[in-house]
Amino acid sequence: MSYTYVGTELDLFAAAVQWKSYVRKQVAAHLGRRVLEVGAGHGGTTRILCDGSADRWLCLEPDAALTDRLHAAIRDGELPDCCEARIGTLDDLDDGDRFDTILYMDVLEHIADDRGELAMAADRLRPGGHVVVLSPAHQWLFTPFDAAIGHHRRYSRRSLRAAGPDGLHLTRLAYLDSAGMLASLGNRLVLRSASPNSAQIAFWDRFLVRVSSFTDRLLAHRIGKSILGIWTKPA
Repeated sequence: MSYTYVGTELDLFAAAVQWKSYVRKQVAAHLGRRVLEVGAGHGGTTRILCDGSADRWLCLEPDAALTDRLHAAIRDGELPDCCEARIGTLDDLDDGDRFDTILYMDVLEHIADDRGELAMAADRLRPGGHVVVLSPAHQWLFTPFDAAIGHHRRYSRRSLRAAGPDGLHLTRLAYLDSAGMLASLGNRLVLRSASPNSAQIAFWDRFLVRVSSFTDRLLAHRIGKSILGIWTKPA
């Protein structure tokens, strides 16, 4: 079955390099030698997370046009040589494919059966491997922008924990971007717009993310506009 991604924000958020770098610091310790990035889009996040040291970094993307952009980025050297792109979902992988890390970076909220998806991901993990999920937080922040880009939900600590796969240990569950959340509470106009503009994204990325890198630690990651979950398979 063909799939076309309905969101239009990938290019807009590709410029959020401070945010992506901040996220990388949160997940770097869990990036193994063999990585599967589910819903890799056009590689905007891959460019920050993948430093070329992995043995294999598989970018899995169900949208044909986005997969073509991934192939082009790899061919043109915009992504490291360890990267490869494949169209499809977990069901389309080879039976023997196993990974040290499986990433869902702003992806799980697009999947209707999130618990079923993570259960399949757990079966693809090597012993000691990690499933890493980054998603938008708090259903009460769900806006027309979420709906426009195909989100089924936003997550709380409770709902993301409930979606986690059986048999894996929940290693970390934390909110990120406390400054971004507080700003969104004070300016719901940004969240209610059909899409934030480049100036709004630039202000958030250049200033608010830097504030969050401090306040998130100060608040012990109890507040944030995004949520990070990491599960580990027993060795």
